[in-house]
Amino acid sequence: MGGMGEEAALYAKKVKRAAQLLFFQRHRLPGVKGWELRRALGKNYMKVIEILNAYLEPLDLQVKIAFEEGEVPDKPTQEQLQRARFLLTLRSPMAASDALLSGWRIDDVAALAVTVAYIISKGGKARQIEVEKILEEKFPRYIVQYDIERFIRRGYIGRDENRMLYLDWRSRAEIDEKLLLNLLISEEPSKVQGFEEK
Repeated sequence: MGGMGEEAALYAKKVKRAAQLLFFQRHRLPGVKGWELRRALGKNYMKVIEILNAYLEPLDLQVKIAFEEGEVPDKPTQEQLQRARFLLTLRSPMAASDALLSGWRIDDVAALAVTVAYIISKGGKARQIEVEKILEEKFPRYIVQYDIERFIRRGYIGRDENRMLYLDWRSRAEIDEKLLLNLLISEEPSKVQGFEEK
């Protein structure tokens, strides 16, 4: 009987440690690599993440796994999990007004949305010069170049040797592509969450 209580106490301690690792950003990028979680929590770290997710659900948060390969494998291997990045995300979309409170300017959010939507519309890859041309219709060139470099640094988009842009790990983890496209083609702007017509 005591073994069951000891195991529960051990998991409670590990869940607390996992939350600390995920909530506090230690690197330039958010989240923690799988190998870091395994080292800190032990080989059953995925069970700990599962328990933590249950605690986070009422708070509308979740631990999301962003795999290096892009697509989420049906049954990820231990190697894939250890290379993946684990991060906290919202379960449901954030209101636009809340996004502003998180340090993003509204034009930065718009530039990222247009960039991501354009890349999706081109089948997952788009020439950087095409994206710049679209963004330059609304923003000065120096801001467009700065934003694209920042999106790359933060992991939202990647760039290959041919200057083709693609969605990187953070977009795949944080952005609901279907919802974004639906919002962009929505006929009634008043239905976009967080924006009210004055």
